[in-house]
This record gives sequence, C-alpha cells and structure tokens, in this order.
Amino acid sequence: MDYVRLPLLVLVLGLVPLWYHTGAAGLHVREEQKRNCSAVKLDLSAVIHRVDPRFLSVTIDASLAAEEKFMSLLGSAKIRTLAKALTPSFLRFGGTRQDFMVFTPHRFHRDAAGFTAEETVDLLHSFSSCSGMDLIFGLNALLRNADNSWNSSNARSLLQYCESRGYRINWELGNEPNSYEKKAGIRVDGHQLGKDFTRLREMMSQSKLYRGAGLFGPDVGQPRDRRTDLLDGFLQSGAKAVDACTWHHYYVNGRDTSLEDFLDPEILDTLALKTKEVLQKVKLVSPEKPVWLGETSSAYGGGAVGLSDTFAAGFMWLDKLGLAATLGLDVVMRQVFIGSGSYHLVDDNLDPLPDYWLSVLYKRLVGPEVLKVQFSSFTHSKTVRLYLHCSNRHRYRRGAVTLISLNLGETAASVCLPPLAASRTPHAFVLQSAGEGGLYSRSVQLNGVVLKMEDDQTLPDLTGLLLRPSERLQLPAFSLAFFVLTDAQAAACL
Repeated sequence: MDYVRLPLLVLVLGLVPLWYHTGAAGLHVREEQKRNCSAVKLDLSAVIHRVDPRFLSVTIDASLAAEEKFMSLLGSAKIRTLAKALTPSFLRFGGTRQDFMVFTPHRFHRDAAGFTAEETVDLLHSFSSCSGMDLIFGLNALLRNADNSWNSSNARSLLQYCESRGYRINWELGNEPNSYEKKAGIRVDGHQLGKDFTRLREMMSQSKLYRGAGLFGPDVGQPRDRRTDLLDGFLQSGAKAVDACTWHHYYVNGRDTSLEDFLDPEILDTLALKTKEVLQKVKLVSPEKPVWLGETSSAYGGGAVGLSDTFAAGFMWLDKLGLAATLGLDVVMRQVFIGSGSYHLVDDNLDPLPDYWLSVLYKRLVGPEVLKVQFSSFTHSKTVRLYLHCSNRHRYRRGAVTLISLNLGETAASVCLPPLAASRTPHAFVLQSAGEGGLYSRSVQLNGVVLKMEDDQTLPDLTGLLLRPSERLQLPAFSLAFFVLTDAQAAACL
C-alpha cells in the first residue's frame, strides 16, 4: 500500500498526522475518517450581521483608581504598547466604585478608598488617547434628589471640566442598577432610570464638545428571576437617549466554579439564551438600537482564581466573541484589561496572559462581517465549535474568510471543508497551552512557539503556518484556532 505524507507543517502543529491511502483498504479508512470529521458548510454569499469595528473592547474597573499602582501602570510605555495592539476598541472605565465617585473641581476629593476623580479622568484620557482607544467614562448614578431622581449637578461639573480640557469622552450613567439596593440601599425603577439618562442626554446636547458623544446604558446585570422588569421600564422612557443598550454577562460564580465548567458546552450555550432574551426586549421597543455586552468575562466575583487568568479561560472568551457576533451583539467589553480580580488580560507585572494573545489574534485576523457556518459531526457535535467572519481587510485581501475554531474535547478533531474551500491554501494559527500547567498554564504557544514580548515595546511576530490545500483542518485536543482562507473569494467579503 502506498502512503503520501501531508506536509511537515501539520506535524509541527502537534496535530494528528493524516495519510492519504490508495486501494480498497484506503477507501475504507477515508470513510472512517469522514465519520470522525465535522462536515462544514460555509455560506460565503451574504453577511448575516456586521459588528462595530471596536467589537472586541476592554474595561478598567473603577476600583483600580483607588490603588497606588494606578498611576504608574497606565503611565508605562509597556502597557500602552499592549493597549495599542487591541485597537480599534473602546476603553470603558466603570464598575461598582464609579457610583461612589464624587468630582470636586480645583481640589482633590477622596473617598475612604483614596479615590481621586480629577486625576483619574486626566490619567484615563491621557492613556486612552495615546493608546488609540475610545474612552467611555462611567458617571455616579447614586447621587439622588429627594424625589429619587438623579442629581446631575456633580456630573455637570465633571463634563464642564472635561470640556475645558478638550477631552473627547463617551459616557455611561451608573453600573448594574439592579444591585443599587444591595450596595447602597437605594431602589431605582426602570422608568426613573430612563428619565435619568434622558436628563444626561439633555446636558450633553448643551455642550459643543459632547452633543455628538456617545451615551451608553443602562449596564444592567443579565436577566434573572428578580428585577427583570428594570430593562423594560428603562427602554420605555430612556431608549431614545442612548446610542446603544448595554448589559452584563458572566457564566459562573468565581467562588465555586471548576475547570469542567469552563469546558462545558451547555454552560457556554447559556449566553445564547440570555442574549436572545435581551435582544427581544430591545427590538420590541427600539428595533434599530445596537445592543452591547458592556461588561463581561468568565466568572463574576472577580473571576475564578487559577482559572480566569489561565489558558482554560480562552474557551469561554473565544466562544463568547464568536457567539455574540453571530447572535447580533455589536460590542463585547472584556472585564478587565488590567488590575482587579483574576480575569485580567495583563497581569500585575504587565505580562500578557493567554486571553490577551487570543484577543490580539482576533483583532488581526477577524473582520466585522459575520458569515453563516453550519457543521455536523458524528463524534464532536458538542466539543467542536465554529464561527465564520470575513477576514480583517487591513491584513488580508478582500474575499478572504477566517474560520474561528474551538476544540473543547480531550481528543483531536477534524474539520472537513467543502470541496471549493478544500482547494484553497489556509493560514493556520493554532493556540495551545504551554509549560507544565496544562490548561491551568498562564502561558500559551502559537503553532508550537511560546508567546512573550520581545521587549517592553515589541510584540512577537504572530504569523500563521501556510498549509497545503486539504479537505480537512486538524484541531488538537483542547485547542483554539483561526484558519484564514486567503483566496476564498467570498462574495460577501468582496
């Protein structure tokens, strides 16, 4: 029997080697392989959704401003280099602490945690503008009048200060209003919340600088049994005031989750259920209103220690990006870029974690146009997850497509391409854990090479491997991958 090896590149990837067989026995083996292959249908004719160019965005939690390291962190050349690699994007400054921030012009006002509003907004604007990110600043919504309406006087002072400095900023008002009663003993219903946003929009319209700025909200927590009426009331009275409707999503509780949860397809699918619920509510009132994940990560409560900052977190992150775009969300803001908890992209030593490298690759390879992909598998129907986009046109010529791939399983999997796509030459970017920690590792390898910065201002060369045309793509066990079909000539991407 004759055997013809596939290129050595496939073996370098650490993939299961493939063989083409001749003769009757070979035909039998090919049929067996097909049964173990996820058969893919790629619809290259039409765009099903187009996300914002800043689709993958990041946050800085307001609690970071109370820490002494805040100033040195955002002022470093290294962190600005890391931030630039994630542009275009929004940088959202918000979280629980934003609703305890008071701005006092011409002097510093600190709360019990040492929070300084004036120097914070100065530093954030400097960091975002130098990094090329669009800043979204969260205002305090817990300053209330006697009739429980929002007291806007302090926000007006802050807007006037920022306008005097020429700061281009977008705005939010409050963080997770469904938890106001728990954290501050204040209850605000959805209708009042909408009126508060309308008041802020009126203030912005009186400013030459901010009349055209973005206003986003209400940053509600994901739909739960209690307070599900909050978003309904807000939409009725405040939908016209905001440029996008924002909500928050986490999969699990960081205090009691496990590695198995991070790899569980059923847990990943809960995002679709929550997203469809929010989209349905928004479309009933304001059909054309964009919907964003204004804050999101793997586990709430600051993340899961030993999981949310490891390679294992990439499965939830990449699947969320793929699924959110497919369902129709326009922006996804990752909690957090740096600091606060264990779900950061960059650690306290300013070293990039696996999800950072995954995010940079996503930015470089994936364009805003979402395409339809269907696949079926005899053995990997739940553990293999695929998403399809036009490729980033700043990196690849028009017509190229990027297949986003995840293998949640402990065995290698194959993706069988349709005949037309199989004749193309893919560029492979396969991510696997590096080091002895396995899925708990805080290091990642791209096509077998461990990723790390060359110096404080230089990222490594993130190049793909050029594979020969083949009917199948290989996914190692527990891997994340991007396959770019550079000459797909997809009509939707031309």
